[in-house]
Amino acid sequence: MHEYDKGSKWLIQHHGDAILWFAGIRDLVEWRAMHAELVQPRRFPDALLEARRAGQEKARLYIIEIATYAEPRVAEQAVRDACLVYLHQGKLPEVLVVILSRRRPRRPARSADLRSEQVWTRLQMTWRTIELWKLPAEELLQAGDVGLIPWVPLCRFDGPPAPIFRRCRERIDREAPPGERENLLVVSQILASLRYTDERLFQLFGGREAMIESPLLLKLKDEWTHEAAHEAACKSIIEFLQARFGPEAAGLRSDLDAIEDPTRLSELTRAAATCTGLKHFRSHLREATEGKP
Repeated sequence: MHEYDKGSKWLIQHHGDAILWFAGIRDLVEWRAMHAELVQPRRFPDALLEARRAGQEKARLYIIEIATYAEPRVAEQAVRDACLVYLHQGKLPEVLVVILSRRRPRRPARSADLRSEQVWTRLQMTWRTIELWKLPAEELLQAGDVGLIPWVPLCRFDGPPAPIFRRCRERIDREAPPGERENLLVVSQILASLRYTDERLFQLFGGREAMIESPLLLKLKDEWTHEAAHEAACKSIIEFLQARFGPEAAGLRSDLDAIEDPTRLSELTRAAATCTGLKHFRSHLREATEGKP
């Protein structure tokens, strides 16, 4: 669901304080979105925010993970993200998981209990989870923050959706910061499509014409294309190695994920076809990771 993820990430980067509103934080004094890439490329949370509340002398760290559905991998992401930030920053962040849709009903994880094989080591972790469809849409509309508006169609309300869509459009037209109106409308349409299919509703946010002409959507499509090509290349290499040398090759996936350069991945594809074994391939992988020619 790249479109929902990317639209959500744009909102977090530009209106991250609105996301913390979901968790009951209404007294922010200041906030900023930090560079979320941490220990290695492609290993980062949806957002890492630094925010200071009223009465606090120092800003605190907040991780935000947006999940389309309450899938099991969400718990893994929450634990991974918290550990990465702890390793990088030396302090444990607050973790907020926002679930967008209840189409696949499953009780969302709010904690994890990990133990080593000999049970010498144990890691217990909890986090805040917000199921967006349980939040009253009217509360978001009355909050006075235009950054909350794109989330409103996914929240709880009575009656038909069209009046809610019109109110959202009016708020965005009236209150959007300079240069953000079109992007807010596009992201609103992207998120609303997770719950609705009626083109007449989408027309209230500008419809297909607005989507086609949107610079934001063109940028997001470029990112989707790049990510899809990267995913296909990594998958192909692993499948090739597994066919030649067995299931142990699957353990190389995380190292491949860290390589962004498509030229390097092409070279590794050829190496997967010609190497004499996994040890030989690992030497090629190490050179690619270190950036050696």
